[in-house]
Amino acid sequence: LLCFAATAMLLASAIHREKPPAEKLSEYGLFTGKLADLVPAADLVPYTLNTPLFTDYAEKLRFLRIPPGTVIPYNDSSVFDFPAGTVLVKNFFYPKDFRDPARGREIIETRLLVREEKGWKALPYVWNMEQTEAYLDVAGETRQVKYTDAAGKPRQHAYFIPNMNQCKGCHNRYEAMAPIGPSARQLNGDMNYGGKTMNQLAYWASRGMISGIPDREQLPAGVKWDDPLTGSLDQRARAWLDINCGHCHQPGGPASTSGLYLTVHEKDPLRLGIGKAPVAAGRGSGNLQVSIMPGQPDKSILLYRMESTDPGVMMPELGRSLAHAEGVALIRQWIREMKPTN
Repeated sequence: LLCFAATAMLLASAIHREKPPAEKLSEYGLFTGKLADLVPAADLVPYTLNTPLFTDYAEKLRFLRIPPGTVIPYNDSSVFDFPAGTVLVKNFFYPKDFRDPARGREIIETRLLVREEKGWKALPYVWNMEQTEAYLDVAGETRQVKYTDAAGKPRQHAYFIPNMNQCKGCHNRYEAMAPIGPSARQLNGDMNYGGKTMNQLAYWASRGMISGIPDREQLPAGVKWDDPLTGSLDQRARAWLDINCGHCHQPGGPASTSGLYLTVHEKDPLRLGIGKAPVAAGRGSGNLQVSIMPGQPDKSILLYRMESTDPGVMMPELGRSLAHAEGVALIRQWIREMKPTN
């Protein structure tokens, strides 16, 4: 434990000094044993999100490291304010067969979000074909992926790895980088920790990582977009829009000038898009009149852009080349069952 603590302190110290990033992922000491097994070091904590961002059906493994002696202050409304020296780790991979993960996987990239004294920095690492190492790649690239999907259908498509500047296209708010996912409502769910299942926030508290957590009954609802047992159709649709669109479509976000705000906290129907005409019409509107036409999904710009794979039309515009069929079906049902406004 002392060894792991010393490693973490060295990493935190390097971050505070804003040392140039490592060229190889292995240099951070995040994982033990064979790198591609992604076995976390003792101070690297796995976590998951109730409703994750869609990235062309890629699976993700997420981890968190905070410096020894630091703590995350709890809040119930936004992404947590992590201490300087924090590293968020997100691995993107495809199982060879989604029906049988034991057949192996191909890891495509590992993205680090590093909290320095002056703010967050995004560091993209791309895995080699041998799956022995991932290397810093600030330019981005395209990788062809092959796998068998959950329905047993062979799939092949391009996977786009963003360049470092493109990371800002999603992670910027008020001109500063910030994480998107880890908030109380996203983390309010169970996870298996070495054979023991615990609520994630309770586990963090048990490790002394977070302070001020209320009783579980007072935590924001952990809504999963694809699980009707966790929330209503409206709650699940709003959760999907929040993680996939709300990081840009919110005050201070890259798409704030649109006046379309898609976070779960938005209460104004017009700003949510209901009956709202676009600020700038054009090809992206598909000659439709409003973002959301209650009861008529095919007359709603929001759904039109979700279904598109045209780079000049589709939304989100980064992080995907495919339409999320299941997400589209959810939003279609949500709009279809929406009562018209007077």
